[in-house]
Amino acid sequence: MKKKKPLTRSQNMARIKSKNTKPEIYIRKLLYKMGYRYRVNYSRLPGTPDIFILKYNTAIFVNGCFWHRHENCKIATFPKTHAEYWEKKFRRNVERDIKVREKLFEMDISVITIWECEINKMQRNEEYKEKYLKILKDRIERVFNYEEEDISVQMEIAEESMQ
Repeated sequence: MKKKKPLTRSQNMARIKSKNTKPEIYIRKLLYKMGYRYRVNYSRLPGTPDIFILKYNTAIFVNGCFWHRHENCKIATFPKTHAEYWEKKFRRNVERDIKVREKLFEMDISVITIWECEINKMQRNEEYKEKYLKILKDRIERVFNYEEEDISVQMEIAEESMQ
């Protein structure tokens, strides 16, 4: 049997999708089951949100922890080679995310960020999934508050558990 050559980093990175990823599809299916109808990769808004719920004027981004640098997340590792390149790339990603969120806030659009690690935890833990979806539903359907920051649903679940 012929041995396959290992992929170069460039070839590996080229295979990473930016649309219709497994986490996105998982969230879309859950939202659909909950009765929400939405637009996918809505290009009329800044940042092309992964999911846009027109009825509630809510943009949902399904972010990979590695690429968007989820704070205090074990998935957000840092590559050991070409550190300077990766540092710049990650900084640009985070800065772009902040600018997009600000533009959407200016347009009175509510922004929800769902992180890859939260989705992984939902897939493993049914109780967590139920709590998460309940809080997500509240976040989608509430009236937009301009003063409010984009708080991760994960944080709200952690606070709820402590009480």
